[in-house]
Amino acid sequence: MGILWFILIFVSLTSHGDAHGPDSCNREGGLCRVGNCISGEYLARYCFEPIILCCKSLSTTTAKR
Repeated sequence: MGILWFILIFVSLTSHGDAHGPDSCNREGGLCRVGNCISGEYLARYCFEPIILCCKSLSTTTAKR
């Protein structure tokens, strides 16, 4: 029964909301981080919502303008 709960929680976390995964984040110049983005980065989206964030550097957004 414990395995069933683990599988249910895992499926729920991986398919929740706008989670795209680390490959998609890395292709777009982001980096997956647990908890918070560091100074000089912003939250672009989630790698695995709501725990693992896809953070991008602020300097790359200003260089594109």
